[in-house]
Amino acid sequence: MTTTKKSKLTIVGAGPGDVELITLKAIKAIKAADVILYDALVNEELLHYATTSEIIFVGKRLGCHAYSQDQINELIVTMANRFGHVVRLKGGDPFVFGRGSEEIAYAQQFGLETAIVPGISSALGVPASNGISLTQRGISESFWVITGTTSDHKLSKDVTLASQSSATVVILMGMNKLEEIISIYQNNRTDDLPVAIIQNGTKDSQKKVIGSIHSIQEMVHKHQISSPAIIIIGEVVQHSSALSSYFKCEYSEDEFVFQNLNLIE
Repeated sequence: MTTTKKSKLTIVGAGPGDVELITLKAIKAIKAADVILYDALVNEELLHYATTSEIIFVGKRLGCHAYSQDQINELIVTMANRFGHVVRLKGGDPFVFGRGSEEIAYAQQFGLETAIVPGISSALGVPASNGISLTQRGISESFWVITGTTSDHKLSKDVTLASQSSATVVILMGMNKLEEIISIYQNNRTDDLPVAIIQNGTKDSQKKVIGSIHSIQEMVHKHQISSPAIIIIGEVVQHSSALSSYFKCEYSEDEFVFQNLNLIE
């Protein structure tokens, strides 16, 4: 049975995790949706805005996919033709390693109207919420954002290039490649660059370790840091600002600090 509503796809960025780090435009799209297809990194509290939508989880985790990407593409078209407005809700920003452009292109082949609502990428929002400025005058003039896992499940070759620069480097989806990343830096540099790894960034369950190329693997193992997490490498890490706006579980080389801080209202 097909709908008389216009078949439409809106790709929506849900932000890095904190439910308040989402745009008004994104909330409007969620409220207007007939169907919502959401990913594993989306904070499910955002689904409360969807009062009349059919909601389907299509998330992907390492080694565990509810749907393949091809199946998701087909589901978008099927649901749009059957119900009308499909909102594809993705963590972070859909165009930063979110495959949003692929889904838009597929939907357009079948005549669907398409739209995009950008979101705050974890590559930007998570460092900022932890006081880490990716660029800082006199310290870092640029930054790289690199995927830790390419489509063929290998580490991006760009990590080698980035390790030879003075830029801040942010690596997403790289925790299972951490040993390889550290080895590349050790082979290409003689300095012991600061490293921050932040798990569940901007959420109440956030955990963070701060160390160096030499120490970070031991700290990750000791404090059981795991995916989803981002890796930040560069001098800006040691110049981060002290903030108190998030619940933090933080570890440094010198001490273990556990802070239960009230959210700023």
